[in-house]
Amino acid sequence: MDPPFTKLDIVSCRNLLIYLTAEVQKKLMPLFHYSLRPDGLLLLGSSETVGDASELFVALNGKSRIFRRTESIPRPEPISFPSSFSTSPVAAPEASPAVKPSATLQTLADQLVLQRYAPPAVLTNQDGDIFYVSGRTGKYLEPAAGKANWNLFAMAREGLRYELSGAFQKALQQKDGVMLHGLTVGTNGGKQGVDVSVQRLDQPGALQGLMMVVFTDVATPVAAVKMGRLAKPQPQSARVSELERELVQIRAEARATHEEMQTSQEELRSANEELQSTNEELQSTNEELTTSKEEMQSMNEELQTVNTELQTKVDELSRASNDMKNLLDSTDIATLFLDKDLNVRRFTPQATKIIKLIAADAGRPITDLASDLRYPELADDAREVLRKLAAVEKPVGARDGRWFTVRIMPYRTADDRIDGVVITFANITEAKKLEAQLRGKPGNGAGEPTVFAVTPKRSKRPVKRSK
Repeated sequence: MDPPFTKLDIVSCRNLLIYLTAEVQKKLMPLFHYSLRPDGLLLLGSSETVGDASELFVALNGKSRIFRRTESIPRPEPISFPSSFSTSPVAAPEASPAVKPSATLQTLADQLVLQRYAPPAVLTNQDGDIFYVSGRTGKYLEPAAGKANWNLFAMAREGLRYELSGAFQKALQQKDGVMLHGLTVGTNGGKQGVDVSVQRLDQPGALQGLMMVVFTDVATPVAAVKMGRLAKPQPQSARVSELERELVQIRAEARATHEEMQTSQEELRSANEELQSTNEELQSTNEELTTSKEEMQSMNEELQTVNTELQTKVDELSRASNDMKNLLDSTDIATLFLDKDLNVRRFTPQATKIIKLIAADAGRPITDLASDLRYPELADDAREVLRKLAAVEKPVGARDGRWFTVRIMPYRTADDRIDGVVITFANITEAKKLEAQLRGKPGNGAGEPTVFAVTPKRSKRPVKRSK
């Protein structure tokens, strides 16, 4: 909304233009050019370009998006200053009509001389596009049919197109101007002799790099006309006639070549416009991709945060699993975990000394595994625990003389669901041996043996003593 600063060394506008429309970008580039001093630098984002303002800035390094201000040619449209961006401009007080300064005699004389005596001329860029017209050039230039085209070669009348194009190219390559003498141009049914001067301007300032084309009328000599009228036609030799025919043919071919060149130039311009449209579309796509990239980066950061949280949970679960494993190992109690189908889920190392288990047996039914226990109804008791949800405990002997207290309990999850059974095997071999010793030991009373009855665990029956 504010007027731009001037004579700046650097203007940085990174990752902002992608959020603006193409019309606003076209208004901003001339403002940046106006704000920078000669050879000033403009910094843009990685996906931003100067667009159609390539004559205002030249790229120093395409990857870094650094552009240098150039002394551009005068632009046909005026610069739109920030006041035009305002949606509700402040109403300015009605200005009183300015008093025009009175023209001096010198100014009037200069204007009169320019209008009557100065030859018609045009100022163009190096591509032939007309920027300024001085005097009346209607006898030499006419608007081309079709779309409005202010190109010098497209507006040149018959008799000037081919010669003017060649002189223009020569003037671009050399410092001295190129002069064309004795050209004949068709004007409204008549012929007019004209001299054309093409000069490249090297003066510093706004005119530097422009081309000036000056048209000067040439009167046809009267004596030559009279002599042409009075002279009798002389018989021409066959060689002269042949040369004339060749000249006519060459001119026709040159005219056809020039027309083909003009057609090719128009096609190239159309292709250039299409490429510019494609470039704008690609730029819009690039802007969308940049926005998507930013969104993906934000999503990636969120995923990294979630991943960190999950990694923390995994570490906690790993520590809890290690603690549980060490707890089970420290109790020195054989433990076996089965699922609802009585398949092996997990077991402690002590359980392998009772049931033939290896690491590959996870997932196998308990009925398929060999065991040292004399306990064929183990699977039935486990199913009964799953059905009644009541623990079962009983002493069971092994084939090698060991005794175990087998306890089968339901496996409850944290959300109070039954997801299998837990079987523990407590070794009571020493207790059984002690019981057997107590049963067979003689008494120490008056010759009468004392008999002790050892009841199973958790029994409430009183111990009977016999006399």
